[in-house]
Amino acid sequence: MTRVGWFHCASGASGDMVLGALVDAGVPLEALQVVLDGLPIERVELTAEQVTRHGLGATKVHVAVERSTVVRTWPHVRDLLESADIPDPVRRTALGIFERLATAEAAVHRTAVDQVHFHEIGGLDAIADVVGAATGLHHLKLDELTASPVATGMGMTRSEHGLLPVPTPAVLELLRGAPAYSGGVPYELCTPTGAAILQGVVSGWGELPALVVERTGVGAGTRDLDEMANVLRLVIGEARPTAATAGTDAVVVEANVDDLDPRLWPGVIAVLLAAGASDAWLTPMHMKKGRPAVTVAALCDPDALEPVRTVLFQETSTIGVREHAVTKRALDREVITVALRDGAEVRVKVARLAGRVVNASPEFDDVAAAAAASGRPVKAVLAEASAAAHEATR
Repeated sequence: MTRVGWFHCASGASGDMVLGALVDAGVPLEALQVVLDGLPIERVELTAEQVTRHGLGATKVHVAVERSTVVRTWPHVRDLLESADIPDPVRRTALGIFERLATAEAAVHRTAVDQVHFHEIGGLDAIADVVGAATGLHHLKLDELTASPVATGMGMTRSEHGLLPVPTPAVLELLRGAPAYSGGVPYELCTPTGAAILQGVVSGWGELPALVVERTGVGAGTRDLDEMANVLRLVIGEARPTAATAGTDAVVVEANVDDLDPRLWPGVIAVLLAAGASDAWLTPMHMKKGRPAVTVAALCDPDALEPVRTVLFQETSTIGVREHAVTKRALDREVITVALRDGAEVRVKVARLAGRVVNASPEFDDVAAAAAASGRPVKAVLAEASAAAHEATR
């Protein structure tokens, strides 16, 4: 079973909203607290509260921190995470998120990463948000996590640097490459910490993937908006084939390749078939600048898509593939065996349409083997096998 998760970011995202969604989805608050207690920092305490946002029930996680005068830069945060007594997967995820925050702040302030003072990432509450999010996702053990386009809000917000436009410069930098929109709400919906967490943990962006819903977590933001429910939803379930590859449809996976030794192609086709492709083929073509190339394609069922895709990446020089659904219609078929005059046996693939035989094709490998064994021409053995097949299926 492949367990997947999806963040619904119609009201943006913040660190406390992520924590609320994780706890509401079943992550024990105590599991987050234990990891935070392992950090070499001042005491951080998490509490959870059931609230409503625009009439929708949600979990609000509060982060209580002691007053601190410590100014923590990215090197300080990196050192404390690397030395902390926390699980390695949590450490790696948290380091990746903080590095994104640091890089974004450095880009916004036009300075070196190690020289900027990070009001956002240096705060104990931000450390709790990031490490707590990494811990919660590690607890859920999802195989894949994606997110919807992110609502950022609009207008102005107050920061350490005074009033800033929404989305803030750091948020825009952090959401580089991600789909975002304002949402039409005159508030800051997506914070830098929320944007960094999303970019650090999701593998893609889009609508709700095809899944069997197992549970939903709803994390509340601080403000109760009049326009919408200020929540971040996390949907968790078992992955199902998408609508494009569901049912009896098949998938074609293909790539254009212009730099592979042509002597390798027969082996590539053989490995594709062994990986689950029902058919595989090469089509000569010309790429840009007139370079000769081939399109390698494989037809497979949705269940075989991943191993077939892996073969293309491992056995060819392509760095990208195209995948699209096709409607496959196959005749009813069976394999029978016919005997030749010299006693050799040849398998015959018989296809029927509405119960009527429309095709009976001898297996060529059997025909070639029979011809080699008898010393007869292949064409003569093929003609005899075809006649025998016709007689057997009358």
